[in-house]
Amino acid sequence: MNRQLLAFDVTTSKAVVAAIGACLGPWIEALYGTGRIAPISVLLVAILLDWITGIAASHKDKTYSSEYGRRGVYRTLYLLVFPVLANGLDRMLETPGLLFYGITFALIYHTWQSLTANAERAGWGAIIPGWASKMVESELQAKIQRADDRRQGVDEADASKTSE
Repeated sequence: MNRQLLAFDVTTSKAVVAAIGACLGPWIEALYGTGRIAPISVLLVAILLDWITGIAASHKDKTYSSEYGRRGVYRTLYLLVFPVLANGLDRMLETPGLLFYGITFALIYHTWQSLTANAERAGWGAIIPGWASKMVESELQAKIQRADDRRQGVDEADASKTSE
């Protein structure tokens, strides 16, 4: 199934990835600006890891909820659209990416804090350097409190159902 074409190995999976890139590349450049695929890729990877660690943490502490997950979709859309707004403002103000890079790096940092705290909650703390854990202590405490609040809400809802 592999064919040699101009000294490149062309496989089905490579062709699919190339086709996806060819379709998405122009849209990414139109929305985020020329040459900005690297920071957007980092943001996408951070968001993906945040989702993975968040799901693992919520399963571990028994607070997984599809409603909470749906709200996470809105948060993710915000994280992806905010840099588009910053790019538009950069174009309007004729600044060379100042707002785009500032907003995008801030979102990457915030998402990194979230995914690190989620990894701690999921029980993966042994693979996280101590300095990184220390940097996200407040985020971790906030996530633990939210999980406790959600669990309390679930427990109260279950209690009211059984008393009916």
